[in-house]
Amino acid sequence: MDLLSKKCQPCEGIGESYKKNKAVEMLAKVPGWQLNSDAKQISREYAMKNFMAAVNFMQKIADVAEAENHHPDLHLTGYRKLRVDLSTHALGGLSENDFILAAKINELPADLKK
Repeated sequence: MDLLSKKCQPCEGIGESYKKNKAVEMLAKVPGWQLNSDAKQISREYAMKNFMAAVNFMQKIADVAEAENHHPDLHLTGYRKLRVDLSTHALGGLSENDFILAAKINELPADLKK
């Protein structure tokens, strides 16, 4: 099933976090995202057009995250450099929820630096 058509599941009771090989397999479904060295988190960086573009994009991410009840860590530095980190905190690693949310974030319009 396509990640975009799925909904995030409650994190408690969904099993164990993904092993590295499963995380790598899932990563191929979300272009632009990177797996961290211990395979417990995926991240994507954006160079936004300006500060307000970054804040507006963060709000779009927040709206999707709240609807999915799965929340990323958002880091805004240098007034327009945005990094989004996803992991399933309750499992201490990655789950399908992270890839569902990553796929949905990939669909959001972003006002990037040209």
